[in-house]
Amino acid sequence: MLGAVILLMTTSFMVSQTEPWRTDQLMEPKDLADVLNNPAAAKPIIISVGPAGLIKDAVDIGPAHEKDGFDKLKEFLSQQKRESKIVIYCGCCPFEHCPNVRPAFKLLNDMKFTNQKLLNLTHNLKADWINNGYPMTVKQ
Repeated sequence: MLGAVILLMTTSFMVSQTEPWRTDQLMEPKDLADVLNNPAAAKPIIISVGPAGLIKDAVDIGPAHEKDGFDKLKEFLSQQKRESKIVIYCGCCPFEHCPNVRPAFKLLNDMKFTNQKLLNLTHNLKADWINNGYPMTVKQ
């Protein structure tokens, strides 16, 4: 039994190490909403890398797993300072199923950005952001 527990713990650690982000690079939705709702706060660059909807002030890149979206993201990032505070999100589904957050975050790492975060949407944008009344871009 002890062997099975050790194997499970080791496997869980190895799986968590395969993500391109560290746990300290996850940003809680409330923390980003607080920044967006504070007029005096310095705003990060917020990038939507999926189809779920636009958080207030986010740049709409489109699905990062598709060539057009990935290329658009790469072009956009090439115009940013490497130390810029950047928050990416998709929100289409939980991370384990999301095709967009991994290629986007890996690109940030590969391009040597130093202050990137992934919005921690554990379910999806609707459940973790919209249902909490956090700010969205209003369509005209």
